[in-house]
Amino acid sequence: MSKLLIVVDQASDWAPFFPSDDVQTFEQYLHGTQRDSTRTRVINLCQSARYLSRGYYCSLLAEARRHQVLPSVATLNDLSRKGLFSLELSELDSEALRWLDQAADDQGSAGKVMVRTYFGQVEVPELKRVARSLFDRFACPILEVQFKRRRSWQIESMRPVSPGDLTETEQDAFAAALDRFSSIVWRKPKGRRRYRFDLAMLTNPDEQLPPSDKVALARFIKAGRKLGINVEQINKRDYSRLPEYDGLFIRETTAIDHHTYRFARKAESEGLVVIDDPVSILRCTNKVFLADLLTANRVPTPTTLILSKDQKDNVQQVMQSIGFPAVVKIPDGSFSRGISRVENEGELRVALDQLFRQSALVLVQEYLYTDYDWRIGVLGGRAIYACKYYMVKGHWQIYQHGGDAQVNSGGFETLPTYEAPRKVIQAALNATRLIGSGLYGVDIKQSGQRIAVIEVNDNPSIEAGVEDRFLGGELYTLIMQEFLARMEEKRRR
Repeated sequence: MSKLLIVVDQASDWAPFFPSDDVQTFEQYLHGTQRDSTRTRVINLCQSARYLSRGYYCSLLAEARRHQVLPSVATLNDLSRKGLFSLELSELDSEALRWLDQAADDQGSAGKVMVRTYFGQVEVPELKRVARSLFDRFACPILEVQFKRRRSWQIESMRPVSPGDLTETEQDAFAAALDRFSSIVWRKPKGRRRYRFDLAMLTNPDEQLPPSDKVALARFIKAGRKLGINVEQINKRDYSRLPEYDGLFIRETTAIDHHTYRFARKAESEGLVVIDDPVSILRCTNKVFLADLLTANRVPTPTTLILSKDQKDNVQQVMQSIGFPAVVKIPDGSFSRGISRVENEGELRVALDQLFRQSALVLVQEYLYTDYDWRIGVLGGRAIYACKYYMVKGHWQIYQHGGDAQVNSGGFETLPTYEAPRKVIQAALNATRLIGSGLYGVDIKQSGQRIAVIEVNDNPSIEAGVEDRFLGGELYTLIMQEFLARMEEKRRR
């Protein structure tokens, strides 16, 4: 269970706000318990943050005690160096620039505008993007930003601010932002249920094909809480909250150039248990890397060619080594997107031309016809579920994308892992050992005695009534138990 402390100079600084046992004065924090086994997050609201002030020492002590503190010493040092934030803001959107122009004219301030942000939130809708960007770079509870217009708008100065410097209206905005940032401070201690660990589950409610549906997400939460893990759904706006947690479980489709990868990197750097970790995302989301890795380690795969945009004999290579039909893939496609089957030289040329506009490398594989693909779920080096995903009727893939974002999928059959062919399970385990020890879904084709690994997916689908068809709630418990074991191991170190 993580613990939150809010440190102020004097108790009176917190007088306008709801009383909480989580609020301490600087003196109380200075002479309090230096270290304990509980993960602690400190919000430093001391009035002065200049070098060797109380605010500076508060952050310094917190880091010495291995507490996660906001702002960090590095942030305070950065804020004292004007060169780091005196940035051109010409990249601001037109609405923000218009607002700054209008505010400067209304205030008659000779091209200067002051704005205060609260945990990356701002009362001015037009400045929401810049406030969030500044918080991601200079994470402060309350940050006063002075804009100045020269040839273009610049940040003239930034400084941390304490609640004692706020007006009554600003106090309301700060309280609301703090409530959103970490609502635990408002809960009365007697009403809390104590959990051993906190786990963030990254989701996207607007995703068309999420890895887990709402019912499955609820089952993860239920399974975690039975084990003493408080599982909380977060989204991409909660990046700065990651240090509050002990672990991160990504349940949103991952990609390298995407916030999911940034979340994984940030969580790992903060010492959280992460599934899927950034290395797994990096290795699984790019089919070129994966194909080369599997081939180099003699894991059985379909015959595969990695083609370069600059090669002159691409078509000839495919015709000589693979023939038709063949499957052409973009390196980072998912859910059957970015994949096409070609039947002849003309279709191959069209497919390569289209995909080379998006990527410098393209994969071409031999086409192995099967009625279904095996999907073996592997967690921590052991198989935990086995599914047969059948092709869409009249189609060659398990997903068929139509117009108006319509997606059809084939049927499925879920089996206990001991009923899946031993060769299929072993191929899945051999493939995932090359990736890591996270949660993976290995797609495998079985044609007679031939076994071929198609790909290894990080962040595999786990949907209610599909992958959990055989194990039911036990599948969610297995995954939460893995998090529990890893978080306990982290705590013992």
